[in-house]
Formats: sequence, structure tokens, C-alpha cells
Amino acid sequence: MNTKASNDPPTRRALVTGASRGIGAAIARELAARGHDVVVNYRSSASAAEELVERIRAEGGTATCVGFDVADRDQARAALERLAAEDPRPFQIVVHNAGIARDAPFPALAPEDWDRVLATSLAGFYNVVQPLVMPMVRARWGRIVAISSVSAILGNRGQVAYAAAKAGLLGACRSLAREVARRGVTVNAVAPGLVETDMIADVPLDQALALVPMRRVGKPEEVAKLVAFLASDDAAYITGQTIGIDGGMAP
Repeated sequence: MNTKASNDPPTRRALVTGASRGIGAAIARELAARGHDVVVNYRSSASAAEELVERIRAEGGTATCVGFDVADRDQARAALERLAAEDPRPFQIVVHNAGIARDAPFPALAPEDWDRVLATSLAGFYNVVQPLVMPMVRARWGRIVAISSVSAILGNRGQVAYAAAKAGLLGACRSLAREVARRGVTVNAVAPGLVETDMIADVPLDQALALVPMRRVGKPEEVAKLVAFLASDDAAYITGQTIGIDGGMAP
């Protein structure tokens, strides 16, 4: 339930990409619970996004949803222009969560799978964040958070494309953070480990958990609370960082 009180920080407009399920959905709910107006982005799962919006509203939050493929630059820009026409308030919180995996040993990795993975995670960051960063700069307040992965730090067999895309986000965040820091805009990456989502449904957990010192998978809500903190006034002096949330997997 939204427990926003009169002395809470101001409501801000937030966009969460790839938010129809999993970590993205948990982030959207957490930001809404903290009083922000959340736009839930989805690519193809319209019904799931609409159900999430209804759930957020039932919990006392404010949310709408918008469908576009972050990998499609023209489609993303058109959707963002539409959102700006409907509501002139700039997005001050952007969480780039959208990402896909096309796992395969590198010699068998199809070129179209390589292209699609990088287009969604890495080019998607550009396609969404680049049009929205200058309004943050002008407002002298903004929070950009990219969801990376422990695979970007440790690597993982069969995930060359996924790890490359997620590692690219780390460099993008560090560099953009330096460009906009003086204007009150922070840019950080969050690197989850094994989290209870559809993405690990086929992972043999007995073997995977042997690599996790905590010996359990994380919860989407745990990642969401970290992201919400980075999107808050309390995190104003944190920028250019990669923060792991992986039960101790990465050093």
C-alpha cells in the first residue's frame, strides 16, 4: 500500500522498461509504493503489464503502461514523444531493466541471437535513456539505474552475448555518470545474481546454489528495494557504481 505522507519526498515520474514481470514488475511496484508515478513498459506482454498497473492502483499507487520494443530506436522514440505529449512532466527516474538471454555455446551462437541480445540490453539503454537525459539535466535532478547481471562480472558458460551486453551497461553507466554528475543526475548499475524469476526456471539450482555463499536465490523485491534506494534523495552521492546483489557470488 502507498503510505506516502505529507512530509515525504516529492512525487516523481518514473519509467521502468521490461516491467511486465519479474524484477521489472517488482521495481515498478516498489517505486509506486514510494509515491512515484510509474510508467510500466512492455514489449509483448500487454495483459501482464495491464494486470500490474491494476495491482499498483489497487495498492494505492499511480501507474500506466506503454508498449514498445526498446531495441527498436524509432519505435522507442515515438513512444517517448507520445508520453511527453500526454504528460509534459519529464521522467526523473529511469530504470532500464529490459533484457533477454539467448544462451548457447559461443561456436553455436547464431548471429541473430547475438544481435538481438545486444540490441535489447545495450542499444536499448541508448534508445531509452538518451532522449530522456537532457530534461533531467535541466531539472538538475535525475536517477538512472541499469539492471546488469553478475554474469557481466564473473562471466558464465553459454552466455557470451548476455554477459557482453550486461557488461556494456557497466561501462555506459560509469561514463554517463561522469558527464551528468555536476547536474544532480546519478547513473548506477545493479548486478543481480540468481533471482527468483522465469529466467532461472530451467537452471539446475542444486548446482547453481553451490556458487552462492548464502545458498539461496534472491527475491525480485530485494532487487527492487535496492533500485528504489538508488532512485531516492538518500542516494544523491552515489553515482557511477555497480552494486551487486547476488548473495556473495561476485567478489
